[in-house]
Amino acid sequence: MKIVCVGGGPAGLYFSLLMKRRDPRHDITVLERNPAGSTYGFGLTAWDDLLDTLRRNDPESARTISDSAAPWHLQRVEVQGKRPVQTSGSGYTINRQRLLDILAERAMDLGVRVEFERPVMSLDELPEADLVVACDGVNSRIRELDGQHFATQVHDGQNKYLWLGTDKSFDDAFIYAFVPTDFGWMWCYAYGGAGDSSTFVVECPPEVWAGLGFDVMSADDSLGLLEKLFEHQLDGHRLIGKVKSGAASLPWLNFRSLTNGRWYAGKTVLMGDSAHAISFNIGSGTKLAMQDAVALADEIQRRPDLHSALEAYEKERKAKLRLLQSEASFSVRWFENVSRYIDLEPDQFFTLLRERRSPLLPHMAPLVYVRLHQAMESAVLRELRRRVGPTARALYSRRKVAQ
Repeated sequence: MKIVCVGGGPAGLYFSLLMKRRDPRHDITVLERNPAGSTYGFGLTAWDDLLDTLRRNDPESARTISDSAAPWHLQRVEVQGKRPVQTSGSGYTINRQRLLDILAERAMDLGVRVEFERPVMSLDELPEADLVVACDGVNSRIRELDGQHFATQVHDGQNKYLWLGTDKSFDDAFIYAFVPTDFGWMWCYAYGGAGDSSTFVVECPPEVWAGLGFDVMSADDSLGLLEKLFEHQLDGHRLIGKVKSGAASLPWLNFRSLTNGRWYAGKTVLMGDSAHAISFNIGSGTKLAMQDAVALADEIQRRPDLHSALEAYEKERKAKLRLLQSEASFSVRWFENVSRYIDLEPDQFFTLLRERRSPLLPHMAPLVYVRLHQAMESAVLRELRRRVGPTARALYSRRKVAQ
């Protein structure tokens, strides 16, 4: 087959190397709009299940990724003025650029053409292909060219967030830290990476963002204020921000959750954030993108024709995503209502933070849920969450539309 992947992120690069590894006769090109070595974001999180998937599908790149990832073994919550609470919890972080470099090098070694600085604004600009894989992100240009067919639905979250780095190493802990301001609460997610640097994601309600002046503040002034607000967590270290070309301020965003009624049209198929986008605060974006790549490669290898392969891929991945999309929506809602939980005792607050994906939590008094959680075995609560989640999310979405 002749295959063109639009987007050189984890989804496109991993799919291209998998296809080339399974059949070297495939002619595969990856088109990436950014220059080589240029990416947005700092560190990515991963868990054992993703590494296991990578080892099964391409042991060589999996080994390099595993060697480049830094493990963490603790989760800690810090609410200013209260004692920190921590518990065990394991995962990995890897620098985003390092991951992309590993995948691109492996793909090119297998014979994939990776072309940087190749933006695609129309389908006429694409090389001739039997299959076009749109993996160019949540704002996918390829998808938008036929958005009516894909039945794309986008919902912007309320909170503002910002990806930063820091020269402080957070070693083996994943940190949630909540700090008060004159306009409400602001918090960060901080986690280490390879070397002496870490990822530092900041989030807050829109009234806090505007009240503190981030909507009009320069990049340097914004970093200075954030360093002051999180001085306890940073311990004298600095924050590092990436300012987009031509911009004077930091790129604060509202998270966009995205779904598509259809994942393919003719010879074009969606993958990664182009097909689905869920909140970063459950840390599954990269995992889902690479699982998409595996599923699509599997179906193309398994099915006798491309149409049936794309149909099976869509059906499988939609089914796998349904619960996670439900959980992500409740996680977003929890952080949009932090003030509902912030005055609890530290261990109670941490319990509800860890339970934020539950569809039951928005409908129960926080302390009642804490007591229920303490009284029930966690396996029972997980089963309730699994069964109620998608239905409760649908009811909540319909209620929002009606309002």
